[in-house]
Amino acid sequence: MTILSSTAAPSLGFHDRGPLSRTVRERIIAVDKGHAPPARELDDAVSEALERASDVVTDDDVQLALFLLYGSAYGSFGSFGVHSEWDPVLLTARARLERAFEARVRELTPPVPTPDPSTADGIAAVLFELTAPQPSPGLARFVEKQADAEQIREMLVLRSIYTLREADPHSWAIPRLTGRPKVALVEIQSDEYGGGRPERMHATLYAAAMRGAGLEDRYGAYVDAVPAVTLAAQNMMSMFGLNRRLLGAIVGHLAAFEMTSSLPNRRYADGMRRVGFGPEVTEYFDEHVEADAVHEQIAGRDLAGRLGEEHPELLPDILFGAAACLAVDDLVADHVLAAWRSGGSALRAAEAATP
Repeated sequence: MTILSSTAAPSLGFHDRGPLSRTVRERIIAVDKGHAPPARELDDAVSEALERASDVVTDDDVQLALFLLYGSAYGSFGSFGVHSEWDPVLLTARARLERAFEARVRELTPPVPTPDPSTADGIAAVLFELTAPQPSPGLARFVEKQADAEQIREMLVLRSIYTLREADPHSWAIPRLTGRPKVALVEIQSDEYGGGRPERMHATLYAAAMRGAGLEDRYGAYVDAVPAVTLAAQNMMSMFGLNRRLLGAIVGHLAAFEMTSSLPNRRYADGMRRVGFGPEVTEYFDEHVEADAVHEQIAGRDLAGRLGEEHPELLPDILFGAAACLAVDDLVADHVLAAWRSGGSALRAAEAATP
């Protein structure tokens, strides 16, 4: 595979993927420098990209544009975007892309029956049923039993887009919650951020795994290598987290995320040991086996369940966020497994996974 665009963004270290992502990057840089092109340029680029895209979830240009826009809010790329975070033209473009993206995610997400009664325990029961392990073999089982060392490195690259900033998208919900749901979220996030020990932050453990596998641990080092669907999984979390109206969705997403983590991480770690990776690579995954077995109970009952019980108006989006997490994760896994089973690479450019 080859990179789809030859236009580089030197300040970021990765390439544009089309006219929209190029226009977004150029405007962010221009606003940061105190000037900007006419708003019409970006508005037209958004219109053309949405008209051109057959599916915004898998469109490289759209997803990279959203990734850049969200990166400005997070501070993912150093000083890039520090002065343009609240630029009204960029925010308008982001909102237009989000409307199309959210609509498509809702199309892809099957409905979840409303629990009756809609108590914390009833909501948690529905979420546990929704996230129960599936009988068909998935990505984690493939890694456990069949993946070779290079495929495991590819998996580490693909996951780095989220995991080197693990927990951040869900933390946007903290100031928007109160009472027991807020306490539950902070309890989960405290573990994710190391419980007061910087060296135990999960993102830090993942960076160590990247280094142990011979990969670059800098955030964004492999943006060029990952397909649009991988960016979409991260962008969906950012969209849910940054928009107050989607508070229920980010809470539901976290619940499903935690409920589907413990067993797969055990399988990932076992597969890594099978091909010869040592504890410097497996520690992150081993840590999540125990941590997420606890987190899933807190996320299901005290966070999502209690929030839905106390605020029934948020329940539809809690269930949607959980189901969307599973639906988009399945798209990512399907992409990876299809590539590996055909003897190919799951990355856009296999050479990009080499530091």
